[in-house]
Amino acid sequence: MRYAGILLHIASLPNEYGIGTLGKESYQFVDFLKSANQKFWQVLPIGPTSYGDSPYQSFSVFAGNPYFIDFDLLKDEGLLQEEDYFHLKTNSSRIDYHYLFSTRFNVLYKAYEKFLEYGDSLSFNQFKEDNKDWLDDYALYMTIKETFNYQSWQDWPIEFKIRNSLEVFQFEKNNKKRIDYWRFIQFLFFKQWHNLKNYANSNQIEIIGDMPIYTSLDSADCWANPHLWQLDENFVPEAVAGVPPDLFSKTGQLWGNPLYDFHQMEKDNYSWWKRRIKHSLTLFDVIRIDHFRGFESYYSIPYPNQTAQNGVWVKGPGIKLFSEIKRELGDVRIIAEDLGYITDDVKTLLKQTTFPGMKVLQFGFDCYGDSEHAPHNLEKNYVIYPGTHDNPPIKAWYESLNPADKKYVNMYLCINDNDNICEVMIKECLKSVCKWAIIPIQDYLELGIESRINTPSTSSGNWQFRLKKEDLSVTLANKIKQWTNLYRRGFSS
Repeated sequence: MRYAGILLHIASLPNEYGIGTLGKESYQFVDFLKSANQKFWQVLPIGPTSYGDSPYQSFSVFAGNPYFIDFDLLKDEGLLQEEDYFHLKTNSSRIDYHYLFSTRFNVLYKAYEKFLEYGDSLSFNQFKEDNKDWLDDYALYMTIKETFNYQSWQDWPIEFKIRNSLEVFQFEKNNKKRIDYWRFIQFLFFKQWHNLKNYANSNQIEIIGDMPIYTSLDSADCWANPHLWQLDENFVPEAVAGVPPDLFSKTGQLWGNPLYDFHQMEKDNYSWWKRRIKHSLTLFDVIRIDHFRGFESYYSIPYPNQTAQNGVWVKGPGIKLFSEIKRELGDVRIIAEDLGYITDDVKTLLKQTTFPGMKVLQFGFDCYGDSEHAPHNLEKNYVIYPGTHDNPPIKAWYESLNPADKKYVNMYLCINDNDNICEVMIKECLKSVCKWAIIPIQDYLELGIESRINTPSTSSGNWQFRLKKEDLSVTLANKIKQWTNLYRRGFSS
C-alpha cells in the first residue's frame, strides 16, 4: 500500500534543554503524525555522537545517544529533582554540542547515584544480561576514554589498545562503578526509546531508523574487534572509506571510516552483521541502510591521503551477506540508500535483495540529461524524497538553481518563480508511483537554507537545526493530511 511519512531527526525536536529528547515532545510528534495521517517517522542515526557531532560517526553502532535521554522523565521516576537540571534551560535556536557535552553527563550521574539507592536493580541487571555482547565493550571503552581525556583509542598507550590485555583487565577490575555508570546510561536510553516506539506503534506509526554502513574508527566496535577491519599490526587503518569526486565535492568525500575486512567476516558467516541487524530490528520497524552500494563495491582510499581523489573501487560481499541475514533473520524490512555512483552491478544487487531503493526529486531536474530521479522515470519499489538530510531544503535548492535548470524545473512542473515550490515538489512526491514518500519536516514548513541539516564535505555548522514548538501546529497537520489523502497514501476520511 502507498504510504507517507516525515523525516525528522530526534535532535531537532523542540525542547527546553538544548536538544530534542525522548520526552513529551517526541510523543507529541507521534500525535502530530497520526493527526496528519502519516505512516512513518524517519529518524537519523540514534547512536552516541563523536566530536564532529555527526550521527554517522558514533562511539558504538549498538549504543544510544545519551543526549536524547529526557530529564523530565527521569524526574517522574524519582531519579532527578528539577533543581538538578533546571539551570540547563536554554533558548538557543541551534544545538550547542559543546554545551551538551560539558553539562549533561553530570546530571546523568546524579540519576545513577539515586538509582543505586532506590532503583529497580532487577530490570537493570536483566538489561545488562540481555545486551552484554556489546554493552560490556562499550561501557569499558567509554570509561577508558574518560581516563585518557576522551582521546581516540588510536592515541592510547599500546597496552590499552589491546582489548584483552592484562592492563585492560586490571582497569576493568578497578573501575567497576564507573563502567556500570556507562551501562546505566544505556539502560535509561533504551527504556525511554522502547516506551516511545511502543507508543508510536500503538498509534499505527512505524519508525524508519537510519543505519550508517560504516563504523567510526573511534568506536568500541573497532577497538574490541580490530580483526574485522582493515587495520595493520599497529591498529592503523590501511585504507579508509569515502566516495570519489562528485556533485557534492570536486575532491570527493573523505569520510575516514575504517573499512571492513569482509573476507574475515565471511569466515563466521557475517555474524557481526547479523547481530547488528537483529539489534536494529528491536529499535526500528524499518531500517534504512546508508551507502548501500558499498556492499557491492566500496571505495578504498589509501591512508593517510588528505582527499578522496586517489581511491579505488573494491568488490564487497554482495548478495552473500544478505542471503546470510535472510537465512537467520527472515525477510527483514530494509530501505537501500542507493544514491551516488550506481553501476549495473549495484542495480543487480538491489534487485536480488528486493529491497526498495531511494529516489531524490531534487536530482531529477537536469536540463542537459534524463535523470533516473525525474518523475517520469520513477518506479513502484522505491521510496521518494524531495531531498534528504544531505540536501538543502526545497526552498533553498530552488533559489540556488542556475537559470537554465530553473527554467527547466518551471517548464516541467508548469510553474513560475512566484509559485509555492515547496508545495509543488511535495505534491510531486506524494502523487508519484513510489510505494512510500518521505518528506523532511523543513519542506512542509517551507523553511530556507538556515534549516539545512548537513552539507557534505564540511566539518562545521551541521546537525544543529531545531524546530520551534509552534511549528507543529494543527493547521500544518491538517494540510499534510489533506495532501496525503488527496494522493491516496493511507487514505482515511
